Amino acid sequence: MTENIRELLKISPDRLDAINAVLLNPDMRVVNDFLDVVAKYGAPEEINAKAEEARQLPNLLKKVEETKPEYLADLQWLQEQRDNNAFISVADYRRKVLGDKADTTQFTDDFAVTLEVSACQYFPYVIKAAKRAIEQGTLMPGRFIRVRKMKEQEEDGDLAAFAAAMQIVGATYVETLDTKGTDGSNIHLGGPETITGYFGGVGQPNGHALKWLDEFLYYYTTYGIRQVLNINPGTVLLGYLLHRIGVDNEFKISVYMGNDNPYAALWTLLGAKLFARDDGTSPLIGFNWSNSVNNETMEITAQFRKELGFEDVVRFEHHITETYKSIVIQPYNRRDELLDIADHVANISAKHEGGDPEIDQTREHPSDILDYFRDKSEVIETGHWDALELNFMDKVDALNKTAWALTERGLSFIAADLHK
Repeated sequence: MTENIRELLKISPDRLDAINAVLLNPDMRVVNDFLDVVAKYGAPEEINAKAEEARQLPNLLKKVEETKPEYLADLQWLQEQRDNNAFISVADYRRKVLGDKADTTQFTDDFAVTLEVSACQYFPYVIKAAKRAIEQGTLMPGRFIRVRKMKEQEEDGDLAAFAAAMQIVGATYVETLDTKGTDGSNIHLGGPETITGYFGGVGQPNGHALKWLDEFLYYYTTYGIRQVLNINPGTVLLGYLLHRIGVDNEFKISVYMGNDNPYAALWTLLGAKLFARDDGTSPLIGFNWSNSVNNETMEITAQFRKELGFEDVVRFEHHITETYKSIVIQPYNRRDELLDIADHVANISAKHEGGDPEIDQTREHPSDILDYFRDKSEVIETGHWDALELNFMDKVDALNKTAWALTERGLSFIAADLHK
């Protein structure tokens, strides 16, 4: 009975013909408008060549010299520390945690958890974290998320400096474009008094999806930035289409998309499969779950993620800690749940968006998600610069607690390459 019903789910090949008819129709404006934006930057191979050139470390350093030359000394110091092996190695870190037992422990490298921190708003935070890692024998994250205004950080030199730093330490990173829904795109929405208006979408209506595409291509070709945050079904589709035509873009889906069950994940991954390149690759490289998701949902999704060929392509990004204010009920700490799933679900990222709540709550200025949307000048004028830096260091400390707990269980992690 069940198998007979299952057969009804089979999709006829002529459905694909109908989709192709839309995509290939020369009069179809929804596709033509997409192609017009791409054409501003050239053919796909030209776009990729511009990005590759912009991404070269000497070219990034030249941009730093033009905008914030005082950062060059920090970047040179970071290179020297890396080259001199000043950072603790993974092997030595494991011995620090386990002692002699580390030499005989079979670590689960096939299920290594990526150590992720969010958000690293300012380049000086990287240097601060690096100095502490050297002094204390702790770890630098393998993945950094940023939610700072793009134009602001481009103008003050942070954008190029951060991109250069990520190459030096050997970590992946994600930028958040200014067309992220808080840019006035929805003229009917404002502050908390209109918050329910955002329930139908975070704010990329009408032509703003194409503005997102245009903005991405600018930073891709100018700075080589490959990975950006994605928060809307329309821009997710544009990301799929852009990769399909040959641009080597990547994106992660934000927690704000609200993917909180296996069926939401299946819908997203079916789209990724539909528009994957012939070699099986997809621009979807990070899938940020809703804070409400449980381990069972990730286990169910992992099954069809593997069946679709995306186990090594699409990382599950799971919040272990959250900012203390403005996003979840506290205390929020999912570390124990991570330890329960990390030995059998591959390609998970442990995202640390706040310090451990028992630490965060004691701060004069606890971490707050709303701080991500403040101008740098306003942060400095209010005297909150040091407080926000401390919030970030608390997140790195939480990340290191996760790495320690994973190691105690014989579980593997992925930190910055400079720890190899």
